[in-house]
Amino acid sequence: MVDVLNNSAESLGRFVRRFFRTVINYIKFVWELFKNIPGAFSNFHTTVEQMQVVGITSIPVVFAASMATGAIMSWQLAYQFGDMIPMMFVGMAVGKSVMVELCPILTAMVLAGRIGASMCSELGTMAVTEQLDAYKVLGLSPFKFLLAPRLIATVIMLPVLTVISIFIGIVGGYEVAHLYKEVSWSVFFYGVRMFYHNWDLVVGLIKATLYGFFISSYACFFGYYTHSGAEGVGKSTKATVVAGMTSILIGGFTLSKLLLV
Repeated sequence: MVDVLNNSAESLGRFVRRFFRTVINYIKFVWELFKNIPGAFSNFHTTVEQMQVVGITSIPVVFAASMATGAIMSWQLAYQFGDMIPMMFVGMAVGKSVMVELCPILTAMVLAGRIGASMCSELGTMAVTEQLDAYKVLGLSPFKFLLAPRLIATVIMLPVLTVISIFIGIVGGYEVAHLYKEVSWSVFFYGVRMFYHNWDLVVGLIKATLYGFFISSYACFFGYYTHSGAEGVGKSTKATVVAGMTSILIGGFTLSKLLLV
Protein backbone atom coordinates (compact mmCIF):
# COMPACT_ATOMS: atom_id res chain seq x y z
CA MET A 1 0.00 0.00 0.00
CA VAL A 2 2.83 2.38 0.88
CA ASP A 3 4.55 1.64 -2.44
CA VAL A 4 1.32 2.33 -4.32
CA LEU A 5 0.89 5.67 -2.56
CA ASN A 6 4.51 6.61 -3.21
CA ASN A 7 4.22 5.73 -6.90
CA SER A 8 0.98 7.69 -7.18
CA ALA A 9 2.55 10.71 -5.48
CA GLU A 10 5.58 10.53 -7.77
CA SER A 11 3.37 10.27 -10.85
CA LEU A 12 1.31 13.24 -9.71
CA GLY A 13 4.45 15.24 -9.02
CA ARG A 14 5.86 14.49 -12.47
CA PHE A 15 2.57 15.50 -14.06
CA VAL A 16 2.45 18.80 -12.14
CA ARG A 17 6.07 19.63 -12.99
CA ARG A 18 5.50 18.78 -16.66
CA PHE A 19 2.31 20.86 -16.72
CA PHE A 20 3.92 23.98 -15.26
CA ARG A 21 6.98 23.56 -17.47
CA THR A 22 4.69 23.43 -20.50
CA VAL A 23 2.81 26.54 -19.33
CA ILE A 24 6.05 28.48 -18.89
CA ASN A 25 7.32 27.39 -22.30
CA TYR A 26 3.97 28.35 -23.84
CA ILE A 27 4.13 31.86 -22.34
CA LYS A 28 7.66 32.33 -23.68
CA PHE A 29 6.53 31.03 -27.07
CA VAL A 30 3.56 33.40 -27.24
CA TRP A 31 5.80 36.34 -26.34
CA GLU A 32 8.16 35.43 -29.20
CA LEU A 33 5.15 35.03 -31.48
CA PHE A 34 3.83 38.49 -30.63
CA LYS A 35 7.23 40.04 -31.29
CA ASN A 36 7.15 38.66 -34.84
CA ILE A 37 3.63 39.79 -35.72
CA PRO A 38 4.77 43.15 -37.21
CA GLY A 39 7.26 41.35 -39.43
CA ALA A 40 4.53 39.03 -40.71
CA PHE A 41 2.77 41.96 -42.38
CA SER A 42 5.77 42.42 -44.67
CA ASN A 43 4.96 38.92 -45.95
CA PHE A 44 1.22 39.48 -45.97
CA HIS A 45 0.42 37.17 -48.89
CA THR A 46 1.19 34.23 -46.58
CA THR A 47 -1.36 35.55 -44.10
CA VAL A 48 -3.94 35.90 -46.89
CA GLU A 49 -3.33 32.29 -47.92
CA GLN A 50 -3.90 31.16 -44.33
CA MET A 51 -7.07 33.28 -44.12
CA GLN A 52 -8.38 31.40 -47.14
CA VAL A 53 -7.52 28.04 -45.53
CA VAL A 54 -8.99 28.96 -42.16
CA GLY A 55 -12.03 30.91 -43.34
CA ILE A 56 -13.26 30.02 -46.82
CA THR A 57 -12.73 26.27 -46.58
CA SER A 58 -14.49 26.16 -43.19
CA ILE A 59 -17.74 27.78 -44.35
CA PRO A 60 -19.55 24.50 -45.29
CA VAL A 61 -18.95 22.83 -41.92
CA VAL A 62 -19.74 26.05 -40.05
CA PHE A 63 -22.95 26.36 -42.07
CA ALA A 64 -24.05 22.83 -41.12
CA ALA A 65 -23.19 23.23 -37.44
CA SER A 66 -24.88 26.63 -37.18
CA MET A 67 -28.05 25.53 -38.95
CA ALA A 68 -28.34 22.55 -36.63
CA THR A 69 -27.66 24.72 -33.56
CA GLY A 70 -30.38 27.24 -34.39
CA ALA A 71 -32.84 24.54 -35.41
CA ILE A 72 -32.38 22.48 -32.25
CA MET A 73 -32.57 25.53 -30.00
CA SER A 74 -35.74 26.77 -31.70
CA TRP A 75 -37.45 23.39 -31.62
CA GLN A 76 -36.74 22.82 -27.94
CA LEU A 77 -38.01 26.26 -26.97
CA ALA A 78 -41.13 26.03 -29.11
CA TYR A 79 -41.84 22.51 -27.87
CA GLN A 80 -41.29 23.23 -24.18
CA PHE A 81 -42.99 26.62 -23.97
CA GLY A 82 -45.36 26.62 -26.94
CA ASP A 83 -48.52 26.69 -24.83
CA MET A 84 -47.11 28.85 -22.05
CA ILE A 85 -45.48 31.96 -23.55
CA PRO A 86 -45.94 34.06 -26.72
CA MET A 87 -43.99 32.75 -29.71
CA MET A 88 -42.00 35.97 -30.04
CA PHE A 89 -39.99 34.81 -27.02
CA VAL A 90 -38.73 31.91 -29.12
CA GLY A 91 -37.11 34.44 -31.44
CA MET A 92 -35.71 36.33 -28.48
CA ALA A 93 -34.17 33.25 -26.89
CA VAL A 94 -32.74 31.93 -30.16
CA GLY A 95 -31.25 35.32 -31.06
CA LYS A 96 -29.69 35.88 -27.65
CA SER A 97 -28.31 32.37 -27.22
CA VAL A 98 -26.75 31.95 -30.66
CA MET A 99 -25.30 35.46 -30.63
CA VAL A 100 -23.72 35.44 -27.19
CA GLU A 101 -22.89 31.80 -26.50
CA LEU A 102 -23.76 28.98 -28.87
CA CYS A 103 -22.47 30.13 -32.26
CA PRO A 104 -19.15 31.57 -31.01
CA ILE A 105 -18.34 28.49 -28.96
CA LEU A 106 -19.52 25.88 -31.48
CA THR A 107 -17.77 27.62 -34.37
CA ALA A 108 -14.58 27.68 -32.31
CA MET A 109 -14.89 24.01 -31.43
CA VAL A 110 -15.43 23.08 -35.06
CA LEU A 111 -12.31 25.02 -36.02
CA ALA A 112 -10.33 23.59 -33.10
CA GLY A 113 -10.98 20.12 -34.45
CA ARG A 114 -10.58 21.02 -38.10
CA ILE A 115 -8.09 23.89 -38.40
CA GLY A 116 -6.22 23.46 -35.11
CA ALA A 117 -5.49 19.80 -35.74
CA SER A 118 -4.56 20.41 -39.37
CA MET A 119 -2.30 23.34 -38.52
CA CYS A 120 -0.54 21.44 -35.75
CA SER A 121 0.01 18.30 -37.82
CA GLU A 122 1.41 20.37 -40.69
CA LEU A 123 3.86 22.22 -38.44
CA GLY A 124 4.67 19.05 -36.52
CA THR A 125 5.54 17.24 -39.74
CA MET A 126 7.79 20.13 -40.70
CA ALA A 127 9.46 19.91 -37.29
CA VAL A 128 10.19 16.16 -37.36
CA THR A 129 11.41 16.30 -40.98
CA GLU A 130 13.77 19.17 -40.05
CA GLN A 131 12.12 21.70 -42.37
CA LEU A 132 11.91 24.19 -39.49
CA ASP A 133 15.63 23.73 -38.91
CA ALA A 134 16.21 24.44 -42.60
CA TYR A 135 14.42 27.79 -42.19
CA LYS A 136 16.79 28.69 -39.36
CA VAL A 137 19.87 27.62 -41.34
CA LEU A 138 18.77 29.88 -44.20
CA GLY A 139 18.40 32.78 -41.77
CA LEU A 140 14.60 32.79 -41.97
CA SER A 141 12.50 32.97 -38.83
CA PRO A 142 9.77 30.29 -38.61
CA PHE A 143 7.90 32.65 -36.28
CA LYS A 144 7.78 35.37 -38.93
CA PHE A 145 7.12 33.26 -42.02
CA LEU A 146 5.11 30.31 -40.67
CA LEU A 147 3.66 30.89 -37.20
CA ALA A 148 2.65 34.57 -36.98
CA PRO A 149 0.66 34.46 -40.29
CA ARG A 150 -1.34 31.53 -38.95
CA LEU A 151 -2.09 33.36 -35.71
CA ILE A 152 -3.17 36.54 -37.50
CA ALA A 153 -5.32 34.64 -40.00
CA THR A 154 -7.18 32.66 -37.34
CA VAL A 155 -7.77 35.66 -35.07
CA ILE A 156 -9.20 37.61 -38.04
CA MET A 157 -11.28 34.87 -39.63
CA LEU A 158 -12.92 33.34 -36.55
CA PRO A 159 -15.00 36.48 -35.79
CA VAL A 160 -15.97 36.62 -39.50
CA LEU A 161 -17.08 32.98 -39.40
CA THR A 162 -18.92 33.68 -36.15
CA VAL A 163 -20.95 36.46 -37.79
CA ILE A 164 -21.89 34.06 -40.59
CA SER A 165 -22.70 31.40 -38.01
CA ILE A 166 -24.98 33.74 -36.04
CA PHE A 167 -26.91 34.68 -39.17
CA ILE A 168 -27.34 31.06 -40.23
CA GLY A 169 -28.28 30.00 -36.69
CA ILE A 170 -31.04 32.59 -36.46
CA VAL A 171 -32.38 31.72 -39.92
CA GLY A 172 -32.28 28.02 -39.05
CA GLY A 173 -34.16 28.71 -35.84
CA TYR A 174 -36.82 30.63 -37.73
CA GLU A 175 -37.24 27.90 -40.34
CA VAL A 176 -37.89 25.23 -37.71
CA ALA A 177 -40.24 27.45 -35.70
CA HIS A 178 -42.15 28.33 -38.86
CA LEU A 179 -42.38 24.81 -40.29
CA TYR A 180 -43.27 22.93 -37.11
CA LYS A 181 -44.93 25.55 -34.91
CA GLU A 182 -46.23 27.93 -37.59
CA VAL A 183 -44.40 30.93 -36.11
CA SER A 184 -44.55 33.78 -38.62
CA TRP A 185 -41.55 35.78 -39.82
CA SER A 186 -42.85 38.97 -38.21
CA VAL A 187 -43.47 37.35 -34.81
CA PHE A 188 -40.13 35.52 -34.70
CA PHE A 189 -38.00 38.49 -35.72
CA TYR A 190 -40.01 40.88 -33.58
CA GLY A 191 -38.69 38.92 -30.62
CA VAL A 192 -35.15 38.95 -32.02
CA ARG A 193 -35.20 42.72 -32.56
CA MET A 194 -37.05 43.68 -29.41
CA PHE A 195 -34.47 42.17 -27.07
CA TYR A 196 -31.39 42.80 -29.20
CA HIS A 197 -28.53 44.90 -27.82
CA ASN A 198 -25.36 45.79 -29.70
CA TRP A 199 -23.36 44.58 -26.72
CA ASP A 200 -24.63 41.03 -27.36
CA LEU A 201 -22.88 40.94 -30.72
CA VAL A 202 -19.77 42.62 -29.33
CA VAL A 203 -19.50 39.97 -26.60
CA GLY A 204 -19.83 37.20 -29.17
CA LEU A 205 -17.08 38.71 -31.33
CA ILE A 206 -14.78 39.25 -28.34
CA LYS A 207 -15.19 35.59 -27.47
CA ALA A 208 -14.53 34.56 -31.08
CA THR A 209 -11.32 36.61 -31.15
CA LEU A 210 -10.06 34.97 -27.95
CA TYR A 211 -11.01 31.52 -29.24
CA GLY A 212 -9.10 32.20 -32.45
CA PHE A 213 -6.03 33.06 -30.41
CA PHE A 214 -6.36 29.87 -28.37
CA ILE A 215 -6.73 27.64 -31.42
CA SER A 216 -3.84 29.07 -33.43
CA SER A 217 -1.40 29.60 -30.56
CA TYR A 218 -1.82 26.04 -29.29
CA ALA A 219 -1.49 24.62 -32.81
CA CYS A 220 1.69 26.61 -33.42
CA PHE A 221 3.15 25.81 -29.99
CA PHE A 222 2.61 22.06 -30.00
CA GLY A 223 3.43 21.78 -33.70
CA TYR A 224 6.67 23.75 -33.35
CA TYR A 225 7.94 21.59 -30.47
CA THR A 226 6.94 18.25 -31.99
CA HIS A 227 9.52 15.47 -31.87
CA SER A 228 9.74 11.66 -32.02
CA GLY A 229 8.49 11.26 -35.57
CA ALA A 230 4.94 10.26 -36.56
CA GLU A 231 4.03 9.29 -33.01
CA GLY A 232 5.02 12.75 -31.83
CA VAL A 233 2.87 14.38 -34.51
CA GLY A 234 -0.13 12.42 -33.26
CA LYS A 235 0.52 13.37 -29.64
CA SER A 236 0.96 17.04 -30.52
CA THR A 237 -2.26 17.07 -32.54
CA LYS A 238 -4.18 15.48 -29.66
CA ALA A 239 -2.71 17.98 -27.21
CA THR A 240 -3.70 20.87 -29.47
CA VAL A 241 -7.33 19.79 -29.72
CA VAL A 242 -7.68 18.98 -26.02
CA ALA A 243 -6.02 22.22 -24.88
CA GLY A 244 -7.99 24.27 -27.40
CA MET A 245 -11.41 22.90 -26.50
CA THR A 246 -10.71 23.09 -22.76
CA SER A 247 -9.58 26.71 -23.04
CA ILE A 248 -12.60 27.57 -25.19
CA LEU A 249 -15.00 26.26 -22.56
CA ILE A 250 -13.20 27.90 -19.63
CA GLY A 251 -12.62 31.15 -21.54
CA GLY A 252 -16.26 31.31 -22.64
CA PHE A 253 -17.51 30.99 -19.08
CA THR A 254 -14.97 33.54 -17.79
CA LEU A 255 -15.81 36.13 -20.44
CA SER A 256 -19.54 35.66 -19.85
CA LYS A 257 -18.99 36.27 -16.17
CA LEU A 258 -16.90 39.40 -16.83
CA LEU A 259 -18.80 40.96 -19.74
CA LEU A 260 -22.43 40.05 -19.09
CA VAL A 261 -23.15 41.93 -15.90
